[in-house]
Amino acid sequence: MTEKAYKAMGVAGVANIVIGVISIVVGVASGVVLLISAAKLFKTKKGLTF
Repeated sequence: MTEKAYKAMGVAGVANIVIGVISIVVGVASGVVLLISAAKLFKTKKGLTF
């Protein structure tokens, strides 16, 4: 009975680590995309005249 509990805790721990790594990767990737798009906006801002 206790072996099932340890296996379940191990699976849950691995799943939590995998989800954490995936969320970190997605967060970094979205941050890079946002920085690139902001840089493009600032670059094209110089040509605008109101």
